[in-house]
Amino acid sequence: MQPIATVLIYSDNAETRTQVRLATGRRPAPDAPEVQFVECATLPAVLKELERGGIDVCVLDGETAPAGGMGVCRQIKDEIFRCPPVLLLMGRPQDAWLATWSRADAAVTLPVDPVEFATSLAGLLKNSSLSGV
Repeated sequence: MQPIATVLIYSDNAETRTQVRLATGRRPAPDAPEVQFVECATLPAVLKELERGGIDVCVLDGETAPAGGMGVCRQIKDEIFRCPPVLLLMGRPQDAWLATWSRADAAVTLPVDPVEFATSLAGLLKNSSLSGV
C-alpha cells in the first residue's frame, strides 16, 4: 500500500486553495504519492496543524493577509522542528528574492499554473520524508 502525503494549504482566499487542489489532483505526478489536503486560512490554524505533525509539504500563499505566506514561511522554518518543505505562491516573479529570504524550498507564481505547480509539488514530495516511495 502506497503512503498518502498530507499537504497543508495556507491561504485566506478560497479560490487559491481550490486552484492548488485542482492543480494537484489525486497526485501531482505518476511517481508521487496520493495527496490529502489540510486547509488553513489563518496563521494560528497553520501553527496548530504543524505542531500536531504529519504534514509532508506546506503550500503557503504569499498574498494572504494579515500574515503573508513569506513571513509565515520564515517563522515556521525558525520555530518548527523538522519543518516540512515549503512551496510558496508568489504574486509576481519579481518576488523571487523574497521567497529566498523566507527560506522557501520552491516558489511558483499566482495564478496557479497546473503544470508548474504539480511539478514543483511532486519534487518536494519526492525529497520529503516520503522519499521511500
